Amino acid sequence: MATQYAAQNLSRLSSASPILEMEPFFEGEVIAGVSAPWRKLLLQAEMAAPHVQVASIEGEPGVGKQTLARHLLSRSPLAGTPFQRRDAREWLLGEAEASAPVGFTYLDRVDLLAPPGQGLLLGVLKALQDRPVGRVLLVASSQASLRQMAGQGLLMPDLAFRLTAVRLAVPPLRMRKEDIPPLSQALLDRICARYQHRQVELGPGALARLLQHSWPGNVRELASVLESALLEASNDVIRPGDLAIPQMSEFAVREPEPIAGYGGSLALDDVIRRHVQHVLDLNHGNKLRTAMQLGISRSTLYRILGNEAVLAR
Repeated sequence: MATQYAAQNLSRLSSASPILEMEPFFEGEVIAGVSAPWRKLLLQAEMAAPHVQVASIEGEPGVGKQTLARHLLSRSPLAGTPFQRRDAREWLLGEAEASAPVGFTYLDRVDLLAPPGQGLLLGVLKALQDRPVGRVLLVASSQASLRQMAGQGLLMPDLAFRLTAVRLAVPPLRMRKEDIPPLSQALLDRICARYQHRQVELGPGALARLLQHSWPGNVRELASVLESALLEASNDVIRPGDLAIPQMSEFAVREPEPIAGYGGSLALDDVIRRHVQHVLDLNHGNKLRTAMQLGISRSTLYRILGNEAVLAR
């Protein structure tokens, strides 16, 4: 049975899972950077690309994981093939297909996979061992360190080992600020092309303002700030006042907001029931598949749906 489900999910990678749209911002040549960590990552990607079938790219949100993945693809035997991005959790809901996976797949947020999903992904990776190099390249994206997750019991060790045999860890922008000048110019060029705008430049004091910021949102935040500044700028020059960079006071701690889709009650029993119902709805009422994806028995599923106590009192 386990082999059957692994084979099914192997085929899902090719066509069944929804392919997420890529942000045009990070397509193409926006790989500017002069810092030693960034240049080292590019070199590692270039060395691994001709030989690797599975790799992982880790880093905070917005650091440029997809940019690095595109660079890896461009140096691989699959260069020129489509960049297919799939959410790891959505992939699990796909229907089995007969075709075998080929080409490049960027599997996003594998660190959010529940244990059943981890097992299915492990089966896919085992099946890939028999495929010739150059036909399949699977890159797993994670915001957390997969090796640390395995050490904390949050990720299957065998899955972590297979995913991180080739591991590219992208440092946050605050740790490579020498990349901000060339990256800012490359992003401005891309923004101007998008808006069909004349070339703009950073005026006196603007670059210093960018270098002072800690960039918690990394490259994605920098791109957003520059795009807003372009619309504010006059005479094709971006001045410090055009840069909508928040002050530290704007990052003050706020009261937690209700979790989307979970209503007002945060009692654990209620949260579990609503999550189970959500997965059941995604599976169009298929209780067997829902129980398998949740990693529980059908009797437990029926007990939860019957509003019995989920937790021992």
